[in-house]
Formats: sequence, C-alpha cells, structure tokens
Amino acid sequence: MDHFLYRDGALFAEDVPISEIAAAVGTPFYVYSTATLLRHFKLFDDALEGTDHLVCYAMKAASNQAILKTLAQAGAGMDVVSGGEYRRAKAAGVPGEKIVFSGVGKTADEIRTALIGGIRQFNVESEPEMQVINAVALELGVNAPITVRVNPDVDAKTHAKIATGKSENKFGIPISRASEVYALAASLPGLEVIGIDVHIGSQLTELEPFELAYNKVAELTERLRSEGHNIRRLDLGGGLGIPYTRSNDAPPLPVEYGAMIKKTLGHLGCEIEIEPGRLIAGNAGLMVSRVIYVKSGEDRDFLILDGAMNDLIRPAMYEAHHDIVAVDEPAAGVEQRPYDIVGPVCESGDTFAKQRNMPPLKSGDLIAFRSAGAYGAVMSSEYNTRPLIPEVLVNGDQFAVIRERPSFDEIINRDTIPEWL
Repeated sequence: MDHFLYRDGALFAEDVPISEIAAAVGTPFYVYSTATLLRHFKLFDDALEGTDHLVCYAMKAASNQAILKTLAQAGAGMDVVSGGEYRRAKAAGVPGEKIVFSGVGKTADEIRTALIGGIRQFNVESEPEMQVINAVALELGVNAPITVRVNPDVDAKTHAKIATGKSENKFGIPISRASEVYALAASLPGLEVIGIDVHIGSQLTELEPFELAYNKVAELTERLRSEGHNIRRLDLGGGLGIPYTRSNDAPPLPVEYGAMIKKTLGHLGCEIEIEPGRLIAGNAGLMVSRVIYVKSGEDRDFLILDGAMNDLIRPAMYEAHHDIVAVDEPAAGVEQRPYDIVGPVCESGDTFAKQRNMPPLKSGDLIAFRSAGAYGAVMSSEYNTRPLIPEVLVNGDQFAVIRERPSFDEIINRDTIPEWL
C-alpha cells in the first residue's frame, strides 16, 4: 500500500496534488510520502513484536537526511555501507549505538571514524578486514563489536546483480569456514564477537531462500556457542521484495517474514536485527516527469520525457519494471495505445519501457513512475551534464524540497582548470 492515489481526476501524494509540486519545483523530481515510509517501517517492527529486535533501515535504498530523520524518530536504526553513509546517518541525528556498518571494503579511515563516533557493530566480511578493525581498535584503546558475515551458499532466486548469498558472490566468508574464522576473531584483543550476520540478496519474492539461510544460521549459532563464543545477536540482513507491478503475484508480507524468523531462530534467545531498505522506501516514492515530445516512428510511437536514465537508472541497469501512470487520471474506458517511453540522453539504453500501453498523451503532460523511492535518487548521476533532480517530502498537506536541483553554473564551476590551460 502507498499514499499516492487519484482524487477527482488528479494524482495526489497524501493530501498534495502532484501537479502542485510540479508547478513549484519543475520536472523531473522525486517525491516521497511520510505516511508510507512510517507505515512500512511499522510493518517490520510489528512483525518482530515479542522478540528483542532492532529494525535497521538499509539507507543505501534512499539516504536523504529527511528520510533518515523520519525513520529514526520512529525508532529505526541504520545500516550503512560506507563512511559517507555513516556520516550522513550521524548528521540526521542517529546515535552511533543504532548504526550497523556493513560492506566488503571498509577502509581503516572509515573504521576509525565509526569507532570514534560510536557504532553498534561492524558486520565483518573477511579475515583481512578483521585484522584491520583489530589494529584500529587497539590504536584507539577500544573494543570493536563485530559479527561475521557468513555466506550460506543459498540461491536467493533474484536478479544476478543483486544476489549476495551464493558461493561465487563477493560477500562474507563461506559458512563452512565459520569455526576457524570465529576462532581468529576471538584471538584478536581489539575485537568483541557478539553475533552472526547473513544477507542473501535483494528483491526476494519467496520466503524459502530466507528460511534455508536462517536454518543454517541457527545450526551455526549452536555450534559456535559450543565452541565458546557468546553469540547473542543475529543480523539477518534485508532483501524482502516489493510489488513493482499491480498484479496479484505479490511478495510475502513483513508479518509472514517475521513469523518465519520466529519459527527458525526464536528458540535461540538472540537479539534479532533486520535491515530492510527497498520495502520501506520503494513504494514510498515516485519519480515525476513531463512529456517533451510525442514522436511517431516507422513502427512505433515514442514518449520522449524530460526524465532520463541518469535520473532513474534501474530500467537500464537491471531491466527493471516500473508502473508508469498519467498524473491526470484517464477517463474510464479510454482507449490506450503502446508507446516506447524514453528519455533524452544520447544512449539507446535510455529507455524506461517498450510498447507500454498508456492513455493518449501530449507534450506537457505529467507522468509518474511508481515504486521509485528505492535505488532511484541515490543511484542518479549528472551524465550529459544533467542536474540531479529535486527530492520532495510530503507530510499530510505539506511538502518541502529536501534536495534542491543544482544550477548549471554550480555543476560547471566544480571543475578546476589546470594553470597550463
């Protein structure tokens, strides 16, 4: 469910007409719904009710500070994967004890920043990383809380570019080597081993891969405890998918996911962490664009938009589907026709959809890409010297620009010309 609905023939974000935002900020832009963000966070939090748990929002999905602050005020922790994300979370007011640091390539400087600023735990991905965390912790005279990310070799049945739990993926250590890696961790005086981490991929639409992985984690927990490790926290990652289409084939609900967690891991008495990102932010955002031209080709018609692949790269990068709707609600029974929906970037890959049925549209009409709140703005770029597009947050009948569109002068003046030119 989201809070982007038609009223009296016009698409609204909560209680604000999309056309009103477009008139104020120009197109294209991203718009997020506070009510949807909070509803989706609460679904996860409620799903784990009765367990000691923390829902850590995977902020790589959408990392604007206004979104982070909205979720943090509701009780969310944060899952970060870079020093920049750590600093962004802290700037949004998230305390260090509610920040989990994931990622395969943490640098010594990033580790030092987190240990000085406060960290809930590092999810360690390799033995060399473990050695660096230990060295930095000893240098600072502190203990670094860690979990070790294990790779359970489970097929997440998702897109190859977002699968992370198979043996050929770069993430974690093989679960078969867990005993020796945990023995190494226990021998390093700057580390405090607190738990196990696992994450098998993103946009999962079935519970079975999760259950297979979590059963392996349950067995590993008992084995590591028998070897003398105080395993008291299980970080289960995120990855639950969202419905990118309005079909009946919807992914499992958070309540079903929570019940499965309790069934597979509830007997261990561990604190549970989960790191949802896409399901919290995905359907909480739209990208709104305007039709520049309607172009007739030899065997097809094109809608050429002012939004492009640099603004929303998922269709070009992952062949991803987004429902695309007219901001002005089409009349009941209006005949639709197929269009290729494309942007103005000089790439054939700048194509959002091929032969997508849409109501008749003309130059100047607004359209909205649904389910664009996750991995939209955060993956955007200034390719073709196109400015990053604004982000807008709606709360009831109010809206605010939470990232401005830079001017061309601001973009161009970042360049520095060497003195010999």
